[in-house]
Amino acid sequence: MMQASFGIEVFYSFVIILCALLIYFGTKELYQLSSHKGIKYFRLAFLFFAISYFFRSIIKFTLLVFDPRQLMHSFPILFGPLTQTIFMYFSSMAVFYLLYSVLWKKLESKNLLPLFHVLAAMIAIILLLFHNTFFHLIVNVILLLFVATVFLVSHRDSKKKKKKSWFYLIYLLLFVFWILNVLDILVPTFLQTFQLLIYLASTTIFVFILYKVLRKTGN
Repeated sequence: MMQASFGIEVFYSFVIILCALLIYFGTKELYQLSSHKGIKYFRLAFLFFAISYFFRSIIKFTLLVFDPRQLMHSFPILFGPLTQTIFMYFSSMAVFYLLYSVLWKKLESKNLLPLFHVLAAMIAIILLLFHNTFFHLIVNVILLLFVATVFLVSHRDSKKKKKKSWFYLIYLLLFVFWILNVLDILVPTFLQTFQLLIYLASTTIFVFILYKVLRKTGN
């Protein structure tokens, strides 16, 4: 049962990484032709998604090959809080880049990217110091509310200006994807069926986003 669970984790991370990298490289030509900074930050968001899930896949693969109990006993920090810290930093930066891709015209003059890196690092460090599932949940909920607010305001403005808003469908799907991953934190390991449904829904969302992006870019 444990090996099957780790196998699902590794496969899930692999699919997310593959989709994220295909989106990143698939939009390269579009960015080079347009030099649109919104596309630039959109691409970087998926690069950071790929990096965060790369670390996730390494730890899951290691636990699959080696004895999990021995690893946790010998390297409790490496295969616990530290891994979550790295994952949280890169996943937070992915979200911040998504926000920047929407608001770059308003925020570019303020040069907030360094601040976003500091905030992501602070979130990761705080989670490392207060290694608690409930605290982790609170941090994610705050970020979710912030993203939702920015998304709704930006989407309302885009309607007023009659702009194409297919990108906002992608943002909405990523918002749902993030919610599912927050729920995954709360799912006990013995609820394998529910956890499998979360992974299946998350994978479906990323595959659909990949399809929409590649279709719009003509790849």
